Amino acid sequence: MSLPIDPQQFDPEEIGEVQTTLEMDHEAAVDHVREVFEDAGFGMTTEFSPSEMLNEKIDADRDPYYILGACNPAVAGRALDVSDGRIGALMPCNVVVWEEEPGIQKVYHISIMRIARLVGMAPDSEAMADILADTGELVDEAFDNL
Repeated sequence: MSLPIDPQQFDPEEIGEVQTTLEMDHEAAVDHVREVFEDAGFGMTTEFSPSEMLNEKIDADRDPYYILGACNPAVAGRALDVSDGRIGALMPCNVVVWEEEPGIQKVYHISIMRIARLVGMAPDSEAMADILADTGELVDEAFDNL
């Protein structure tokens, strides 16, 4: 099966891709990312470690990997309204922290709001553009403070 779009055609800005590296142990990095995103206006609606689950269930021997499901309720409500509820299938906005090597953690995020618009789940409208601007500012603030 071929993809209907070429993922290589998108530059990181189009999909709201941001990443950084933290020099600290994995648990400290997860705590730090959580705190910084909460300070920027996000709540953590879900959190889980796929690596722990895979290591436990199938003895996968995966390095630490953690997902923080971040949500700003005011922006999420607006996004649900303008997308007729469809964007909820992509919520929450995930921030991922994985250990590249001991003491070095990668923090990664892409904008579900931008992805939703690109795939037609949210309109290409002024209201959605405002949401993209607001979420972009919040995420930028968080990454600036990491």
